[in-house]
Amino acid sequence: MPIDLGTLLSQFVNAAGDNKNASTADEATGHFEQAAQSASPDLLSQGLAAMFRSDETPPFSQAAAQLYGQASPNQQAGILNQLLSGMGPTVLASLMSGAAGGGLASILGQAAPKDGSAPAPITPEQASTVTPDQVAQIASHAEQQNPDIIEHMSAFYAEHASLIKTLGGAALTVVLAKMAETHRG
Repeated sequence: MPIDLGTLLSQFVNAAGDNKNASTADEATGHFEQAAQSASPDLLSQGLAAMFRSDETPPFSQAAAQLYGQASPNQQAGILNQLLSGMGPTVLASLMSGAAGGGLASILGQAAPKDGSAPAPITPEQASTVTPDQVAQIASHAEQQNPDIIEHMSAFYAEHASLIKTLGGAALTVVLAKMAETHRG
C-alpha cells in the first residue's frame, strides 16, 4: 500500500513535538527514508535547502564536506562538478592559489574555463583525491560567490537522498519539518 506523504510528515512532526529523547534521531531516519521515496524531487530539494540554511545544523560548507566524505567516487565527482559550475575564473584562480597540495590545484585548473570553452568535468578518479576539508573550502567559496549554490546542491542531493541520512537526526528533522510545512502549504 502506498504511503501517504502528508500523513507520514504529519506523524513525524507530531512525534517530534511529543518525544524529546534519543529515539527521535532513529525515528527521523526512518521517516526520512520513507519521505524521500514518496516525495517529489522538488519537495525534497526544498527541505534540503532549508536544512543547509538552518541555524540548527552545521554550516553548508561543513555539511557538504561531511556528505562528500560519505559519497562514492561518482557522487564525489558530481558534488565537485556542481560546486565548481557556478564559480567564475577569478574564484577558481583564488582557490587554486590557496589549494593545499598540487593535486587540488591541478584539478581546479582543469575546471577553469579556457578561451570561453566549457570546463572539463571532474572525473571520479580525480574526485577521489580531494579531501573533505578541501571540499569544505570549495563549498565556502561557492556559497560566497553564488548563494544559489545551496539550491543547486539541494537538487543534486535530492537525487542522492541516501547520503543525507549520514548528517544525522537533527538535520533530518529540519528537512522533514520543511517538507511538512511546504506540503501543507
